[in-house]
Amino acid sequence: MKKTTPTQPRHSADEVTNHVGYLLKRAQAALRGAMDKVLREHGLTVPQYATLELLALHPGMSNADLARATFVTRQSGNVVLRGLQDAGLITRPTAPDHGRARPAHLTEEGRARLAAVQTAVYAVEQRMTEAIPSHRMTALLADLDRIATALVE
Repeated sequence: MKKTTPTQPRHSADEVTNHVGYLLKRAQAALRGAMDKVLREHGLTVPQYATLELLALHPGMSNADLARATFVTRQSGNVVLRGLQDAGLITRPTAPDHGRARPAHLTEEGRARLAAVQTAVYAVEQRMTEAIPSHRMTALLADLDRIATALVE
């Protein structure tokens, strides 16, 4: 087990609202709120939308893979999949072909719902990214990736 010693922050934030973690969480909460608003108009939640996007890119993903990719537990992922299946947006076999995985696929209705909501969600992302000067976007994305990597090692 790697031992770590407490260190002083590399910046001199005199209050928690100026800490990197706080500001990241504030940005995430604002993004989630904006997405919730536009998705609600289409009868979807953020995890449901994320699942539809991922299945459009990678048909046949398992519940475990989808849960990991959408940042929810396997149990929550299963609830999301059941809701999407009940709404006719995805299909899954009633029994697994092998092992325990039941690969999910978008239905035509799922593809149509995803297409209908993408414009609204992408507009939210555009509003967010327009706040960043274009010459800094590549560095921001790299920094965010490095932050995530540093915390999972």
